[in-house]
Amino acid sequence: MKSVSIVAAAAESALGSGRAAYSVGDVGDVPRSRIAEDAALRDGGFAKPWVGRAPSLADLGAGVDPAEALLERVTSSLAADLDAWQPSWRHRRIGIVVGTSSGGMVSLGRVLEARGRGEPIPAELAAGAPYFGPLRALRRLGVSPLAEAQVLAACASSGAAIGLGARWLWLGRVDLVIAGGYDAVGDVVASGFESLGATTGQPPAPFRKLRDGMALGEGAALVALVPYDGTESAIGYVRGFGMSSDATHVTAPDPGGAGLVRAARTALDDAHVEPSEVDLVSAHATATPLNDAAEARALATLFGERRVVVHPMKAIVGHTLGASSALEALATLDAMKRGVLPAAAGDGELDEAFSGALLEKNESGTPRTCLKLSAAFGGANAALVLSTEPGAGHALHRRHVTVVASGEPSTAANLVAAASETRLPRAAVSRLDPLSAAAVAAAASALRRAPPLARERMGVVVGTAAATLEIDAAYDARLRERGPRGVDPRRFPSTSPNLCAGNCTIAFGLLGPSLSVGAGPDADIEALMVGFDLVAAGDADSVLVIAAEQVGDVVRDVWAAMGLSAPEDGAAAIILARSVLDDGRILAATLRARELRARPGWDSTIRRGWPAFLAALGLPGVS
Repeated sequence: MKSVSIVAAAAESALGSGRAAYSVGDVGDVPRSRIAEDAALRDGGFAKPWVGRAPSLADLGAGVDPAEALLERVTSSLAADLDAWQPSWRHRRIGIVVGTSSGGMVSLGRVLEARGRGEPIPAELAAGAPYFGPLRALRRLGVSPLAEAQVLAACASSGAAIGLGARWLWLGRVDLVIAGGYDAVGDVVASGFESLGATTGQPPAPFRKLRDGMALGEGAALVALVPYDGTESAIGYVRGFGMSSDATHVTAPDPGGAGLVRAARTALDDAHVEPSEVDLVSAHATATPLNDAAEARALATLFGERRVVVHPMKAIVGHTLGASSALEALATLDAMKRGVLPAAAGDGELDEAFSGALLEKNESGTPRTCLKLSAAFGGANAALVLSTEPGAGHALHRRHVTVVASGEPSTAANLVAAASETRLPRAAVSRLDPLSAAAVAAAASALRRAPPLARERMGVVVGTAAATLEIDAAYDARLRERGPRGVDPRRFPSTSPNLCAGNCTIAFGLLGPSLSVGAGPDADIEALMVGFDLVAAGDADSVLVIAAEQVGDVVRDVWAAMGLSAPEDGAAAIILARSVLDDGRILAATLRARELRARPGWDSTIRRGWPAFLAALGLPGVS
């Protein structure tokens, strides 16, 4: 694709605020981890209470959501930088796409406490509890975005968000994109990773033989993207983007790293960059045994015996989940601009499978091109090619998009009848959480009516407003009852909104991009637009778009406290695919959708199903 300029950035992490939040230091510096034993987690009964806390949250007021506070700080800082860059930037057509793993989960915990005491839920507290709750902080920008999405792709969220933002610019949807991610550390997430055996009781040691896990971190990072026009001074450039799915397991990566390789090669091809031109790899590098092993094999496949310098930033600031890709991208861009080859924190002998180079101290060099890798729950992979130079790039061929199939609305109970159409063993079907079960059943209905489509080029986008709030509430109740050492590790993965997308890729062997989205109540429309863009830009030949909600008493109470009607329980799916014909109506219809949904008497997408939704938008009927 044509290069995209990063013209402003803002960040928060355990390293500090602003550029300090992602700076690797100067030539000759030895990296020092900011991960330490956390008193709050230790006193709460955690066995491995190691966290990279953001200093800016140290004096947070009572009742303030830490994730929203992080996002508010970087939003304010980015707005100031943009004002200095170009005072009239708010008059541009603006898109906002940010990623998160846990959203407003801390506020949700406070809502659940109030419910448990039988107290009414304050409207302000309820508004912060959904996964889209912290997005209120973006109001500081003072803009009405033409396009908006929140990526719920777990640890790959901000990498996918930056990639989608670049696609919006290329497609001409907007003129300026604000992209990135955020996450804070709460008890639910901390206990979940600890229960899975994924956390360490010491500073992490990525790609080392004796590595034993990761440490969580707090952070947020936003970047402002504009199309490169040869005149802008830039922090750096996004030159390529790729996403893929493992379609093997919801929490463990493909052992050979095949999905990560596909995402990386797609991004490199997109940028017209050969592996031999990559000077630096910003690795996902969680320091967990399975993830590091898979990533090491992926690097060996991509680079052979060439010892590319690898930067594992999570060993310094912790795993900041939804913010990690954006923070790590900024770190490598800053290092490259200053002629620094960044060193790696962590001690011990390297794993035999790792063929890269981990430097003991920062070295002087001339790195120009970086490959940023990310992986996540649900088997989602994202890759970005970043550079200090714009590169020649190439024009993408915009594809026409059409609706090729629409399924019947489904609930979790419908999966029993559809189970034979999946690749899942019967035992695996019975273990699916209700949100995933409804999504898989809806997907089976749509796929049954679709023409033959290549599964290796089919993606999945799930739109969900309520996401996993019901599952989170059940997990939270057990955590409060039994403490962090008494939670069930089998229940934690389903607290990730990306799990239902991942389960769909596994059930049907889909290897294209997969993610969930949900920036507000119109998450179904959001998914339709993101699915359209992935096909139009050539990131997938077809996309399974699913609107899915699990709704129980918790969601109904939160939505009522917000003054909103709760979404309908269940799921519905359509399939978008590239076409040689273009009636010009699909994208225009999605842009009219919010106006349509505001009309009195409009029923939810789930209740009426996609056929009625598409018909109401003036799109051609499908069967």
